[in-house]
Amino acid sequence: MLSNRSDENWFASAFTLLELIYHSSIRSVRKGHGNAVLGLLMNIAQTMLLVAVFYAMYAFIGFSSGGIRGDFMLYLMTGVFLYMCHVKAMSAVVGSEGPTSAMMKHAPMNTIVAVGASALGELYIQVLSMLVVLFIYHAAWEPLVIHDALGALFMVLLSWFSGVAIGMIFLAAKPWAPQFIGLASQIYARTNMFASGKMFVANSLPGFMLPYFTWNPLFHTIDQARGFTFLNYNPHYSNVIYPVAISFACLLIGLMGEFYTRRRASLSWAAKH
Repeated sequence: MLSNRSDENWFASAFTLLELIYHSSIRSVRKGHGNAVLGLLMNIAQTMLLVAVFYAMYAFIGFSSGGIRGDFMLYLMTGVFLYMCHVKAMSAVVGSEGPTSAMMKHAPMNTIVAVGASALGELYIQVLSMLVVLFIYHAAWEPLVIHDALGALFMVLLSWFSGVAIGMIFLAAKPWAPQFIGLASQIYARTNMFASGKMFVANSLPGFMLPYFTWNPLFHTIDQARGFTFLNYNPHYSNVIYPVAISFACLLIGLMGEFYTRRRASLSWAAKH
């Protein structure tokens, strides 16, 4: 997998890179838990537990779904699924192999391959977990009705992509201040428990509160996902263009920072940190 190849054909080089990302993705999936099936079941249980906690909180406090007429559990799951996909992707990228990792001693391996493998491995786990939870709910509770399943799936992918892009910024800065960046990434993930807007919809917010949430690309993707999921909800205060633009901007900044860091990285960093 990590043999040094000297193919001059660009197509062969691209195929080699994709093959390396594929094998690295499998390694990334298995790295979190030795048994891949058990690791998937744990992620499914975590997702279902988060949905159950929010359902109990809504029932206890008496919150409603913000005027959306439809399946209340589906309303909760649209927020939880996208939140998990975004935060897990960000965490996977931040925790991927850095420039001082032992894996980087192998010639074809580089940090971009490591990041791509971690991101794709997490996407695989999250999408599979989401499909399993939806199937269990559909078969055991009541039939699911999704207005635009393709649009909702696109919002899931956009949430994942925005998490990868933001994670790239944290990853680029991580070798310079590993403890601070680790804390900052955790704070960002915890902040999104509320700032993502998964507990309410943008149309129900008063105008003075919108600026506290509209900066967050995840807020837009969750609100748009509910617009695709429910026939009678039309999001007015969120859009798709903003998270796409922010994600590409963060990805560009992260790649530039990662390139700068990689050129100045040394093995002494790994020994020190």
